[in-house]
Amino acid sequence: MFFVYFSLWLILCGRVTVEAAAIGAAVSLLLGAFTKKFLKLDLPGAAFVKTLKLIPDALVYVAVLLVETLRASLSVMRTALAPELDVEPRLVRFKTSLKTQRANTTLANSLAFAPGAVAVSLNGNEALVHALDADTAEGLAGTIFERLLAGMERKANA
Repeated sequence: MFFVYFSLWLILCGRVTVEAAAIGAAVSLLLGAFTKKFLKLDLPGAAFVKTLKLIPDALVYVAVLLVETLRASLSVMRTALAPELDVEPRLVRFKTSLKTQRANTTLANSLAFAPGAVAVSLNGNEALVHALDADTAEGLAGTIFERLLAGMERKANA
């Protein structure tokens, strides 16, 4: 993990100087130790390569998350500023097709980023979500988030 953190540090730093490399090495060592001890994440060879292969998918996921968050924010603003629209908040329970707890948790957290929906509970692959209106409630199952995460799960297990 040290090399991942150190590489990321150098990329984000912009200029490579002796001071930046020294500070980056120290921070990377501390983050690597923290990751191994507290998060119990130690990536040996093959798992490290699989993780690296997921980086493009993760970047696409973050881009989609940002776009969907913007769209949802505009929708909530429209609802808040137009009092003639009927707001029908509801709790929706749905099952995801995701297999791992990590993917299900990521999905629930992604819904929390999008205004108008908040994951209330997550039990295995069943989520309970509070939706601001009927349109939001109908669009929860089978979201683009779920499809992208399912693709990442398949790639990680291949």
